Amino acid sequence: MLTDNEILSRGKAAFLGLAIGDALGATTEFMNPREIAAQYKVHKKIRGGGWLGLKPGCVTDDTEMSVAMARAIIDAGDWNLPGIADNFVAWMRGKPIDIGSTCRKGIRNYMRQGVIEAPYNEWDAGNGGLMRMLPAALFSLGDDALMQRCVIEQSRITHNHPLSDSACITVGRMVHQAMFGADRFELHAITRDLVEQHPNFQFNNYKGNASGYVVDTLQTVFHYLFTTASFEECLVGVVNQGGDADTTGAIAGMIAGAFYGLDAIPERWVRKLNVEVRQEVLDLAERLVRLSPRMQSPLK
Repeated sequence: MLTDNEILSRGKAAFLGLAIGDALGATTEFMNPREIAAQYKVHKKIRGGGWLGLKPGCVTDDTEMSVAMARAIIDAGDWNLPGIADNFVAWMRGKPIDIGSTCRKGIRNYMRQGVIEAPYNEWDAGNGGLMRMLPAALFSLGDDALMQRCVIEQSRITHNHPLSDSACITVGRMVHQAMFGADRFELHAITRDLVEQHPNFQFNNYKGNASGYVVDTLQTVFHYLFTTASFEECLVGVVNQGGDADTTGAIAGMIAGAFYGLDAIPERWVRKLNVEVRQEVLDLAERLVRLSPRMQSPLK
């Protein structure tokens, strides 16, 4: 059984991994593997650029929305869905460098009508609710029912679809179990539960699709998580697949961070990440985990 300090460290690694995966993947977003190989051979440096023209170490909406959610929880000292939605509004009004169309639509719906749950839409099975759900998972550590409620509620501000709901729950469970010291076989068992519920998430015969569709996203993340042996290998594999690489990178980073821990994250990537982002995600991660049921009622 891991100590409280070890669990806190893995929570920090998850949030740091998210931001690093985002910054690394932003360079290759919307490229295909052939284009990436022609330009970089293997993309494994946080170098910025990409279609957004980022400075090296800067992040996109994946990290920014996660931080906005984390701040709302910390400010309230508890789960605060209206506060999260308000922070998303403030973030959007700040003219972020990137925002997905479904996220924009959901936030505008909240702004105009005060509706905190987007209506079901069969076309909203994107990865926007999944990419930002880590703060909800950290806050709910130790309580699976609370985790399920929180990750779905935050996702449905913008994405109301059963595939998005199930993806968020699955990744939440994987982060929790990784933070508690689960091995890769235990993590793989969680993915099998998802595939049993929704067979289209099957990833054994990976087809190489890495789009913003939540099924493609998780197939990419799971393929590289379970066919590599380190944090670095996993993220390099994911972001060199291209497509929605900032988001696949962020989601792979959060799970791999929780699984491998802080010491496994390459120091060159940590140093290259924007300093303010790095400091804030580490601080927010610790504060979120300290609010969690696991830390409020430690296991004896």
